[in-house]
Amino acid sequence: MSKLFLSGNEAIARGAYAAGCHVASAYPGTPSTEILENIAKFKGEINCEWSVNEKVALEIGIGASIAGARALVCMKHVGLNVAMDPLMTYTFEGTNGGLVVVSADDPGMHSSQNEQDNRVLQRFARAVTLEPSDSQEAFDMARAAWDLSERTGSIVFLRMTTRTSHSSSLVDVGDGARGAVEPKPYVKNPKKYVSVPANARAMRFEVEKRLEVLRQESEASPFNREEPGERTDFGFVASAAAYNYVKEAFPEFPVFKVGFSNPLPAERIRAFAAKVGALVVVEELDPVLRDAIVLAGIPVRDYATELRMMELNVDRLRALRRELLGGEGAAPAPEKPALPALPARPPTLCAGCGHRGVFYTLAKLKATVTGDIGCYTLGVAPPLSSMDTTICMGASIGAAFGMRKAGYKGRLAAVIGDSTFFHSGMTGLLDVVYNKGAITVVVLDNRITGMTGHQPNPGTGRTLLGEPTVQTSIAEVARALGVKRVHEVDVYNLAEVERVLKEELDCGEPSVVVAYGSCVIAAKKAVGAVPHAVDPAKCKSCGACFKLGCPAIVRGEETAPGRFRSKIEPAACIGCDVCAQVCPFKAISTTKE
Repeated sequence: MSKLFLSGNEAIARGAYAAGCHVASAYPGTPSTEILENIAKFKGEINCEWSVNEKVALEIGIGASIAGARALVCMKHVGLNVAMDPLMTYTFEGTNGGLVVVSADDPGMHSSQNEQDNRVLQRFARAVTLEPSDSQEAFDMARAAWDLSERTGSIVFLRMTTRTSHSSSLVDVGDGARGAVEPKPYVKNPKKYVSVPANARAMRFEVEKRLEVLRQESEASPFNREEPGERTDFGFVASAAAYNYVKEAFPEFPVFKVGFSNPLPAERIRAFAAKVGALVVVEELDPVLRDAIVLAGIPVRDYATELRMMELNVDRLRALRRELLGGEGAAPAPEKPALPALPARPPTLCAGCGHRGVFYTLAKLKATVTGDIGCYTLGVAPPLSSMDTTICMGASIGAAFGMRKAGYKGRLAAVIGDSTFFHSGMTGLLDVVYNKGAITVVVLDNRITGMTGHQPNPGTGRTLLGEPTVQTSIAEVARALGVKRVHEVDVYNLAEVERVLKEELDCGEPSVVVAYGSCVIAAKKAVGAVPHAVDPAKCKSCGACFKLGCPAIVRGEETAPGRFRSKIEPAACIGCDVCAQVCPFKAISTTKE
């Protein structure tokens, strides 16, 4: 088993197994999702769960650490915002069993609502930051992280990015054996684990002592290394994926590779800087390394080339090379074969997605829609154009209530998915009820966490390991929170959806509409048995079906300038019948009829 071809996420799961991790928890979020999915393959050896949100996931990990177990907690970058409260306190208390947290940043916002460099938060939390640059380092750092956490009492972060999480390479996993590590004993110690002010003041001094130990660990870490080069007029400091780009764009220059980046190995970098003419720091997103190096009194050569926004690539580093070296030594880009331009393929709701009819109806009713995080955020796109705000997980409800408090009089709907409702929507709904708000919350319940790859949630009735469990009813939760007006509708019955939404949007009190329709991808597209088709003799080219934005409905014959008969691609259609319901001329029916 010596070598396996693994993504960075798979390598972390393997590293956790090799390190003897006992407990793992997470909330799914790209680019970190696959870590727990691979941890689940070690069923019976690592106790793992999808938690309802990242704060709870970290609290599970903290509890396991206090009990002496080795714990892993995974989340995408915005998830760390949700988990900051327990993080900051447990940083003061210090670990018992090792606690490793994966924070997967998303430079370039491939699947995220913002771009943030969580190394800033990790430094703020006075925690260790390890930055893998490939799958082998992801495995090695994960395997080493628990020993480091237990040796120093610090939380250890693995800072992944989309590129390191999803790129794959060969990984030497040794014999592939499970680490035989027994949990440490738990010893009752309120002065360590009860953070009342009197105890926390003493902990504050311990944090600084721990940081000094960590600085020594960083200076001695094999994850920080100096690599020689043929030229010494410049020397580069780089970490994570940026290191790979530096090696490609500046192959003849020395590099100090930073793998253990917080605390900074300042003395080793100082020694490296003394050997080169100018020190250049290249990192992805914020100037975290650069600022720490300057604060250590080490001169840094700054540059004008923009590298602090969006994902790095080697072409951007070649632009830096041109700035630093001018025409004297620009490394030529490799020859690339000419490729035909690809058509734009914007993301869209899947053919037959149950969310489509709800958004179509909300647009028809001219409702203002405060949205949330999920695949249903695509309701913002034309032709549905039925989402007005998206902020963060659970914010749809608070944002709608805030608009109402500000005096907004129009129809107002907060639209949220089932997994997001469990994540952070329930507290917002309780606030609306408690403070007598007059908004309608529409929960798009497809019984799955759709956007991140169909992970189970409390509404699916099964756990991460596929075991049956309680299936939480969103309607019952809403009633328990005090909502008097709660309705459940079938998303594929447009008449019912419109009747209920119109009534609730105009009711003047808190209401919840649970719009149920299983995810067509998770259900293997089995919503309707037979695809639909358009009868060209009946089609009047009115364009009503095009307003659904279903990718299965395409343009057919042009009957007048800018007017087209519709046509349904049978391979894409799942027979959901929504288009047939909106067609005023009954031109659409199943191919069975």
